[in-house]
Amino acid sequence: MKVLLFNPPQYYGIPVIREDRCEITERNSVIPPYSLMQLAAILKEKGHEVALIDANGEGISYQDVRHRLVVQSPFDALIFRFTPTTFDHDLKVAELAKEISARTITIGLCWTLQSFTKEILKSCDSLDIYAMGESEATVPNLVDALAQKKGWEGLRTVKGLAYKMDGAVVYIGAPSEDVDYDALPVPAFDLVNTHRYYNNTRRNTRFMIVYTSKGCPYNCIYCTMRRTKWKAKSAERVIREIRTLVRNYGAKEIGFFDETFTLNRQRVIDICQGLLNEGIKLTWYCNTRVDRVDSELLELMRKAGCRGISYGVESGSQVILDNAKKGHTVEQARNAINWAKDVGIKTYASFMVGLPGESWDTIQETLEFIKSTLPNGAQFNVAVPYPGTELYKIAKTSGWIAGNLDWRTLYQHSSAMRTAEMTSSELNQARKLLYRSLYFNLRWVFENMKFVIRNPRDIPLATRYYIKSLKFYLLHGMQHGH
Repeated sequence: MKVLLFNPPQYYGIPVIREDRCEITERNSVIPPYSLMQLAAILKEKGHEVALIDANGEGISYQDVRHRLVVQSPFDALIFRFTPTTFDHDLKVAELAKEISARTITIGLCWTLQSFTKEILKSCDSLDIYAMGESEATVPNLVDALAQKKGWEGLRTVKGLAYKMDGAVVYIGAPSEDVDYDALPVPAFDLVNTHRYYNNTRRNTRFMIVYTSKGCPYNCIYCTMRRTKWKAKSAERVIREIRTLVRNYGAKEIGFFDETFTLNRQRVIDICQGLLNEGIKLTWYCNTRVDRVDSELLELMRKAGCRGISYGVESGSQVILDNAKKGHTVEQARNAINWAKDVGIKTYASFMVGLPGESWDTIQETLEFIKSTLPNGAQFNVAVPYPGTELYKIAKTSGWIAGNLDWRTLYQHSSAMRTAEMTSSELNQARKLLYRSLYFNLRWVFENMKFVIRNPRDIPLATRYYIKSLKFYLLHGMQHGH
């Protein structure tokens, strides 16, 4: 098969992250399409001919996309990712592919909308197949089946597919989770020419994201990845991939995109020791839970190049954390932030407004938590009732969602639901209040100034971050960004 992997253009000039749990608009980052590069490597290993266009990274418009598709023609299949809030925008690429060649099979990937399979396919005539679940398992099996040219009937052995046949939507079984993550080839980084455009901090440095694991066994009610099988690459496999990025592509900064990077403590220790033993000079960041770190581990991570860590704190109220089945305490969150700051790792805390039980009293508890811990940076999102999550079921049962939920309205900056005590409008107000409490807190500014004085290399970064934050608040109304 000749396969074209495609990351659609930016959303009216706003970059988009299209990576499983993180399918959102994000005006402050241009993230590489890692999952597509991973699929490309798997398909190439199986003998398929593969090309990749990252229109989001290159910043090209659909007018340019048409030209690029014509140049790549003919190709047997187009595989692209889409998100809930950029759905209509992203699906234009399927329309263009069909206009150029009606025989092209169009395949869409989206983790978040798997509960809306029929609606997705029926709303877009140009989308042939919706491939769900673990794309590393589903897509290679799908492409192999297509290569056998047995028509739609030949797809019935591939789990995790939905497609249209004779006017009806055919759904084939539950998606497979049987992926040997450690055996995956190194992603096809060579297929993109946009390495110089990727950034997570607006610094003039080569940036890349890496998954060292996927999945999360925890039970948070709002998460689309909850209770998914955890699959990890070994420390040796991670070091091999990083070595490739550093030596072949000049990577200086990496964001580990795992849901919970420190889930296995010993594996993190082995990764850090591997980086130190090989003398790999690299700045890196990660996401994790506040109950999966300790001061000793954070100190080793700092020595191995970790300069920032994002914690999913969610709330400063224990009632809210318990209602959300978060599984950690406010005190653990406080300790995790303080431990990281003590060893010189920047802390970035994520909060969520509007989880069950939210009231102005619990918002006040979160305000007090922020004032007492002062993380170096923070993001405040509204709780989004993504279809298939427990939060969605609670919101629907409680009457917190007005009418039928349109997936196109699932933004993290504008509430699509209320709580028992707060309206959607009040939740949006609370989000603004929390941002204001941090950005205009003189003690927070002073604390960050002290941090960069101790770490002079971060002065340009800190300056840009603060200017970006003020622009985000004052000019963009905190929309399409975090």
